[in-house]
Amino acid sequence: MSHGTRHRAVLVACEFSGAVRDALRRRGVDAVSCDLLPCETPGPHIQGDVLEHIDDGWDMMIAFPPCTHLCVSGARWWSEKAAEQADALEFVHALWHAPIARVALENPIGILSSAWRRPDQIIQPWMFGHGETKATCLWLRGLPPLVATVFDQGREARVHHEPPGPDRWRRRSKTFEGVAQAMADQWAGFAAREAVA
Repeated sequence: MSHGTRHRAVLVACEFSGAVRDALRRRGVDAVSCDLLPCETPGPHIQGDVLEHIDDGWDMMIAFPPCTHLCVSGARWWSEKAAEQADALEFVHALWHAPIARVALENPIGILSSAWRRPDQIIQPWMFGHGETKATCLWLRGLPPLVATVFDQGREARVHHEPPGPDRWRRRSKTFEGVAQAMADQWAGFAAREAVA
């Protein structure tokens, strides 16, 4: 169901965990998640195609487009999935060109850097209090790069050693709590300062 012209502050696109949405809401921000899947945690969530909601009057969007056909870990299958990859790139472009003033788009290292453009920033979980490595790219429009909060000495690639199983992709895709908190604190704060400037 579309919200029409109903105003919401932040759309967290392609998020079913609620991690970033909930970090924003803890700051008092009116944030709503949207995904084809139902949300894993209670809270405002639109279950459906995010492209049907990106013109509903949002101030900011933080988007996590699916990386299955984009990330470098799947590069060996790219030649067999040209159509799926083209669709994934088109989806990313649609998100990026949404009529929203501030957009952050997140994805692992992959084909976006060559097929589209280089990211504005690459972050690691250990920059935000988690003892893990997982290089994550951010493309930013109207938002500043994230500033590291807590450097953790741990540098283990635990996310790559997740046991196989039907929920492996789910565990790998969830945003680290420290990263979600940094996004909420820094980007919501930035938007608030810009609004009163």
